[in-house]
Amino acid sequence: MAVQQNKKSPSKRGMHRSHQHLEQPPVAVEPTTGEVHLRHHISPNGFYRGRQVVKTKSEA
Repeated sequence: MAVQQNKKSPSKRGMHRSHQHLEQPPVAVEPTTGEVHLRHHISPNGFYRGRQVVKTKSEA
């Protein structure tokens, strides 16, 4: 098991965590339906990158 040799100061700890806060989540626009969704996620209608990958309950 790894054991730290020296204690990390509060300043260095804050610098380490500084990139974890994002202002706004990254969103993408689906080219076929025009819906806005999180990047690398499917849209509410089941589309991803222009293709339908999941059928919704209304289509089944």
